[in-house]
Amino acid sequence: MELHINGKLYTVNCDASEMLVWVLRDDLGLTGTKMGCGAGICGSCTIHINGTPVRSCITPASAAAGLEITTIEGLATILPDGTEKLHPLQQAFIDEQVPQCGWCMSGQIMTAASFLKGNPQPTADDIDAALANNYCRCGCYVRIRTAVERAAEALQEAT
Repeated sequence: MELHINGKLYTVNCDASEMLVWVLRDDLGLTGTKMGCGAGICGSCTIHINGTPVRSCITPASAAAGLEITTIEGLATILPDGTEKLHPLQQAFIDEQVPQCGWCMSGQIMTAASFLKGNPQPTADDIDAALANNYCRCGCYVRIRTAVERAAEALQEAT
């Protein structure tokens, strides 16, 4: 099966029903996507398929064949000189020192990235509502919100 991930084409030999999270992590070494609950509830495995946030722990690999998959590794931009420029959300999460254990961070960032595309000037309540179904076991919700607000400002300045 062919999967388009982060702008690259991968050919994987897996069972069509294998969950995408395991293909990403185990077969392709894209370990930024985390496995949390395995039931699509916690959000740690969130990726984008054709720009829409999807829980990869409940998505069979075959459901993503031929579609554009973006993982946390694909949010950053590679500049012409070969250096990597982090997405404003990735940078804001670092600057705000959001991660404690870090397990939920890629899912939080991927959900927030999709959210900010549709709501570039969110209120704190908007952010809380958008991320309500992404759980942080460490309780870093205030720092997460602050980072999303910071990223929203950075994205506005860039346009």
